[in-house]
Amino acid sequence: MWFRHHATRDGDLVRVEARVILDGGAYASTSAAVLGNATLFTAGPYRVPSVHLDGWAVRTNNPPCGAMRGFGTVQACFGAESQMDKLAQALGMDPVELRLRNAIQTGDTFVTGQVLDGTAPARECLEAAVALPMPPADGGDSPLSLPGGAGQTALPHNIRRGVGYALSFKNIMFPEGFDDFSTAAVRLERGSDGEPLATVTCAAAEVGQGFVAVAQQVVRTELGVEQVIVAPADTRIGPAGSSSASRQVYMSGGAIQRACWAVRDALFARAAGVYGTAGELSLRDGVVHGLSGEGVALRDLLTEPVYEIREFHHRKTESLDENGQGDAHVAYAFAAHRAVVDVDVELGLVRVVQIATGQDVGLAINPLGVLGQIEGGIAQGVGLAVMEEIILQNGEVKNASFTDYLIPTTLDMPEVLVTLIEQPEPGAPFGAKGVGEPPVISSTPAVVAAIRAATGTWLERIPVRPQDVALASSP
Repeated sequence: MWFRHHATRDGDLVRVEARVILDGGAYASTSAAVLGNATLFTAGPYRVPSVHLDGWAVRTNNPPCGAMRGFGTVQACFGAESQMDKLAQALGMDPVELRLRNAIQTGDTFVTGQVLDGTAPARECLEAAVALPMPPADGGDSPLSLPGGAGQTALPHNIRRGVGYALSFKNIMFPEGFDDFSTAAVRLERGSDGEPLATVTCAAAEVGQGFVAVAQQVVRTELGVEQVIVAPADTRIGPAGSSSASRQVYMSGGAIQRACWAVRDALFARAAGVYGTAGELSLRDGVVHGLSGEGVALRDLLTEPVYEIREFHHRKTESLDENGQGDAHVAYAFAAHRAVVDVDVELGLVRVVQIATGQDVGLAINPLGVLGQIEGGIAQGVGLAVMEEIILQNGEVKNASFTDYLIPTTLDMPEVLVTLIEQPEPGAPFGAKGVGEPPVISSTPAVVAAIRAATGTWLERIPVRPQDVALASSP
């Protein structure tokens, strides 16, 4: 990637130029879509009145490459945020202040000409990350507190600490005119104990993101029933789309919510014979109430099961024109990261001490699940920053096992501090946004920025290898 950022002397961004070239491998796969995201997000989450962005995906004799968590924005964010640090240095500005000064907000215009009419708490995310407490200056006496860990190779006098920052955003849901939707069914009946029992059926794939728990929460919230079963995924009721693009809670959660509304309306129709107009009824705590305040328990209305299927469609988007302009995205999610690292400048070893983050989640339906997603994404971001790299030689993968392709273990993970920024997104079920992708996007450049701060070495590639630090730091 090639970037050029221009700013006034007081730090206002005026123009961004970028050229993106992606190695797609031997087959096109999802390269075109990933390229679109990588190119569009090279300007970062900032107000920029003038941009020139070009992107190419190239077929090579390497293994096929395509979608990954972050879908092109990981690479774009590393380049863009590295440029912001370089620009701050040139201007003599604090890197946080430069970002806050230019952060995009609701009502601003994206590079495609689309006006951000949803929530856009970029500033709030960065301010939250900065406000979280820093780790103790002394890491302790344990060898595990030093770079190199149990190998006991690092000497305390060679350790330098650095702090780095990064801010990111990404579109959520499928873009550019795709008529994305999900389908869900809700059945409400008496269980074996005579109490209301709800069963949710949806084709959504649970791949560890916590969708099953969220589905139960949606039903409990909308229908006020305690017993909720999520049936095995079933495409016979209709599609739910892929578990990607941070979309399942938004799309399938929306479908479940609307199926619950339909079930509730059917219950009101049954209760109308007792209370009068169905529109005057409400459902609270498992009881249908009339205007007089009196009510009838749900179990008494469930002489027959109620079964409803509904689809949920997000608002319409449009394809980009020949100039890359158009209302292409449904919504955006933001995140900011502050990384603290210790670096052995002689050996080039890095220990990530702490990651602090503020993340835009719309509304946290399941806060514990959100925290798990954030911690998992940060683990991946740390890996991309300091250890994960596929080594290719003449089209052949040279480290095709987890013996040689390293990923962070529990002992490699830093302390993670999280502040959730909750600003409900218009049009989303309960205002919730997807949370799976943002944690990995800006955690990587934040770690690299911290390594730069510790070493004074300008690092332009990831992962940062020991030789990138040790050799550059040599006299």
